[in-house]
Amino acid sequence: MSYVEASSRRSRYETVGLVVGFFLLSTAAAAYEIAPASVLPLVRTSMGIDASAAGWLMSVMYATAVVASVPVGIALDRVSVRRAMTVGGIALVVAGVWGWFAAAAGAYWWLLVSRVLGGIAYVLFWNAGANTIGRAVGPDVRATAVGIFTASAPVGFALGQFGSPLLARPFGWPTILPAFAAIAVVGLGIFLLATHGRSIDVEADSPDRDGFVRLFTDTAVWTLCACCFLAYSLYLFLNTWLPSFMVEQFGVPLAVGGVLTALFPAIGVVSRSSSGALSDRVFGRRRRPVTVAAFAIATPAVVAFAVVSRVAVLVVVLVVSGFAVQLAIGLLFSYVTEVVAAEVRTTAVSLLTSVGLFGAFVAPIAAGRIIDGVGYTPAFVLAGGVALLGVVLAWHAPESDG
Repeated sequence: MSYVEASSRRSRYETVGLVVGFFLLSTAAAAYEIAPASVLPLVRTSMGIDASAAGWLMSVMYATAVVASVPVGIALDRVSVRRAMTVGGIALVVAGVWGWFAAAAGAYWWLLVSRVLGGIAYVLFWNAGANTIGRAVGPDVRATAVGIFTASAPVGFALGQFGSPLLARPFGWPTILPAFAAIAVVGLGIFLLATHGRSIDVEADSPDRDGFVRLFTDTAVWTLCACCFLAYSLYLFLNTWLPSFMVEQFGVPLAVGGVLTALFPAIGVVSRSSSGALSDRVFGRRRRPVTVAAFAIATPAVVAFAVVSRVAVLVVVLVVSGFAVQLAIGLLFSYVTEVVAAEVRTTAVSLLTSVGLFGAFVAPIAAGRIIDGVGYTPAFVLAGGVALLGVVLAWHAPESDG
């Protein structure tokens, strides 16, 4: 084997290690984020809190991400990614252990603060991963690699949802927090090994004030951010309210409704991973057609929830809508880096994350008010309108340079 061939193979192994490391870091944070959701009755009983207080243990993660994402992105454009990931890995483990002790002691406010620290670690992994992976591979597979990385979120959610009850039963529910956070240790180890002696930091000049002004006044960036807001709004609206909808409208047991709803994020492993490959290989690295198609498919699929009358048809609609909505999410994080200058790419990803997760934060609350006031049917029709607005925005988005 020649030196060039050996170097090329080593480079491929390093790139795979980079992607796997980031994937595991993000998976750990996602599992830690969602872990209390499937054991909330145990949380409420052991800590003596009401449903609202228990809900904030989940919502505080999104609120933290919305506030912290842009400052984290600005910092990532200026500091070593290896150092940032090391700090993030330590922070998530500390948050998990801190939360474990706080929960065991019944200290609700300390548990809530520990979740804030975990939320900061999450946006650190997510923003750095989406940008760094996109720069570590060639333009012909950039969207494919970033799409695979974004699948870490539904993998983490599935792991947290299914794993938490299994761990809580023999060890007590507080153990789920350090257990899922500990996955970050494995991810960080793989990441550091893969990037040892390799420069993965931005080679462009550090962004100055004018660079940030151009970013925050860029119509193309805000168009994609609006698309992300709409996609995450649909994602969390359906994730939150489909179990109740199936129980109340179809009379299925709550456990069955939960299992069926799990199909919605689970299909994201496929759609988020395939979004980039579809864009790279079928559309010649063009991003806009895939984004438009994702919202176009989602529009009738979401509205269909209002008219279906059989569970079998409902499951089909659920899978189609879940695939379409997450197809857009998987692609947007590579899309946005291709319409901005190199020195502000991480900040652009952070802005996209912040705006998108703001949609995730407000949509379930707004939908709940609509459902309480006028029922499920108007809520699904309005959600279809949200998806249709996504079609319009994506259609007017500029094509990236691939």
